Amino acid sequence: MSHNAADIDQALATLTAGTAKVLSKKELKEKLELDRPLRVKLGVDPTAPDIHLGHTVAIEKLRQFQELGHQAVLIIGDFTATVGDPTGRSAARPPLTREEVLANAETYTTQAFKILDQEKTEVVYNGDWFRNMTYEQVLRLNARVTMQQMLQREDFKSRVDKGQEVRLHEVQYPIMQGWDSVEIKSDVEIGGTDQLFNILVGRDLQKEEGQAQQVVMLMPLLEGLDGVKKMSKSAHNYVGVSEEPTEMFGKLMSISDDLMDRYYTLLLGSDRDNSLHPMEAKKQLAASITGRYHNEQAATDARSTWEARFSKRDTAAGAKPMSFDQFKDGSNLAQQVQWAFLQVFDIQKSLGEVRKQHILPGAVQLNGEKLTDPAAIITFQEGDTLRLSKKHTVSITS
Repeated sequence: MSHNAADIDQALATLTAGTAKVLSKKELKEKLELDRPLRVKLGVDPTAPDIHLGHTVAIEKLRQFQELGHQAVLIIGDFTATVGDPTGRSAARPPLTREEVLANAETYTTQAFKILDQEKTEVVYNGDWFRNMTYEQVLRLNARVTMQQMLQREDFKSRVDKGQEVRLHEVQYPIMQGWDSVEIKSDVEIGGTDQLFNILVGRDLQKEEGQAQQVVMLMPLLEGLDGVKKMSKSAHNYVGVSEEPTEMFGKLMSISDDLMDRYYTLLLGSDRDNSLHPMEAKKQLAASITGRYHNEQAATDARSTWEARFSKRDTAAGAKPMSFDQFKDGSNLAQQVQWAFLQVFDIQKSLGEVRKQHILPGAVQLNGEKLTDPAAIITFQEGDTLRLSKKHTVSITS
C-alpha cells in the first residue's frame, strides 16, 4: 500500500465520495496510512433471492476499496437472516429457514459478483461462529450491552411507545452484527444510513476485545425511479439487477435529470459528463448499468430497441410545429405546457390542471422521456418533440 500523501488523499476522496456519513474521515485516513490492506466489511442478509440497484450502492463502495488493493469481506448472514434485521420495521420479520437463506445466498452472491472481483473477495458465513456458541457464551455476549442501549434505537423505541411488541430475538440482532466485526477484525464497515446503530455496537465490542475500532461508512439509501421513496419492490420503483436488458434500460430512461446525477455517483462511482445533452447522458447511464449486469452487446441492443420505440420520428407523428420564440424564456415546465396548449391548440388550462392532469401522471414527455417536475426549467432544442397529452404533441422548430 502506498504511503505517498497525495495517493492517500486521492484514495480518501474517492472512498468518501457519495457517502452519507463517515465516522470518521480522520480515522479512515489513519487506517489508509497503515502498511497493509484494510479489511472492509459488508454484511448482507439474503432474505430474498434477487437484489435491486438499491442494494448495490454499498457493494459498489466495497468494490472501490477492492480496486485500491484492500480486502473486501462479504459476510453472508446465514444466521442473522433467520432472525431478520429489525431496522425500520414496525413488526418482527417472518422467520426464514436456513435452507431458504442458503438458496437466496447463492443467487445473491452471483449477482454481487457482477460488481466485485470474486477471486479477491473473502466470503464468510456468520453461522460458522454463531452455531458453535454455547448458551453460556451467548449470555456473556448479551451482558456486554444494556436494554437501555437497545431501546435507544428509534424503531424499538417507537414500537414500545405505541404498545407494539418487540421480540427478544430482535434485540439480539445488533449484538450479532457487531460480533461479526470482532470475528473478522474489520477495519471499515459499510452500511446504509439505517445501520448506524448496529455498526456502532460493532465498534464497542471491538474495543472491549482490544481490537482497533472499525470506521463507520454509511451510504445513502437510493431513491427509486420515482425520485421520492427509497427503492424497494413494495414501492414498485425498483430496477432488479437480473431484469431483462430492455426492461432495465427502459426503466432507467424514466428517471428525472436530477436523479441521474445521484445514479451516476452511487451506482457507477463516476460523474455525469455535463458536456452531453441530458438525454444522451441518461442513455449512457442506462447503457453502462445494463452492460454491467448483462454485457456490452446486450446494452447496445437495449439502447437500439429503446430508441426505435421512442425515436423523435415516432413520437413526432402528428405533432404540430411550435417555434422557439413561442416559448417564454425562464418559464418552468408547467408554464411552458400551459402556454403550448394555448398557443398551438387554443386550449386554456390552469396551472393546477397542467400539473395534476398532465405532468404529475407522466403524460408530458420530451422525446419519449417523462417530465414529472412542474418546476423544472427545460431547454428545448430544434427537432425536440414535446408531448403534452396522448392527443396533443408539438415539434420544436427554429
